[in-house]
Amino acid sequence: MIQKEKFSVFFDNITEIKIGLDYYTDFKKVINNVNTISLRLTQLNYLVGQKDMRKAVEEVWEENPKAFSVMGILVAVRKKQNKKAWGRDGSERLVYNYFDSVDHIMEFIEDSGLLTVLQDKHIKNLVDYVFGVETGLDTHGRKNRIGEIMASKIAQQFDEANISYEREVQSKKFPAIKSVLGKDSKRFDFVISCPSKKYLVEVNYYGTQGSKVTEIPRSYMDVAKKINSVEGFEFVWITDGIGWKKAKEQLNEAYDEIPNVYNLNTLQDFINKILQDTKN
Repeated sequence: MIQKEKFSVFFDNITEIKIGLDYYTDFKKVINNVNTISLRLTQLNYLVGQKDMRKAVEEVWEENPKAFSVMGILVAVRKKQNKKAWGRDGSERLVYNYFDSVDHIMEFIEDSGLLTVLQDKHIKNLVDYVFGVETGLDTHGRKNRIGEIMASKIAQQFDEANISYEREVQSKKFPAIKSVLGKDSKRFDFVISCPSKKYLVEVNYYGTQGSKVTEIPRSYMDVAKKINSVEGFEFVWITDGIGWKKAKEQLNEAYDEIPNVYNLNTLQDFINKILQDTKN
């Protein structure tokens, strides 16, 4: 089969992964996140409906200043995100650094718009409110979830073919690969060791069309070129999703340059290649 025909088969077999309703929101994660801070949120409920907000803040601060440490989530910001904002003094400050004094807390409440929300009781209960915030933030995790579903489907096919593999292996484990990649450190979703070489596999799924999809193929072409230059290693790219339908030209270019590109429907070709390599 000539290369053009091979790509046509590959492209025509790009599919959309079937997902269940549990894909949209991970409620176990939401519940856990809320429960972790529910006690402090309950203490902050004292602020709801207070007309003299500064006095209310001072009273909670005197009782338990740590209660304010969770206020960032009220504006949908997690501490680990290290988000910043410009303060009244003209300096840039981490959002979670606003909670070190009553003055800074009041600045946060007033400048974020929370003052009106709290005083006019647009929020009745902060625990319930944060449950909603966490549910909204969890939508950002859908990309990770679909990636995990994709990887699990691939692992299932490997298992059924009795192919041994390692999961989530850092490129630094292989000095020669680390050297050619330079600062471009990678985490391979699968590493499959055969007698003749190691296959370093990256997996991704694009369910939506966008500018990023058109940029991805060229980056993988560069990675493949570097890895394949190292004796005993070969790069494999397994990708799928209808997001590719509007990036056919870019994907075709990568398919022509990278020896091993597969989707879920053509993965059996790679499995056959591994099994043949194992026999030799």
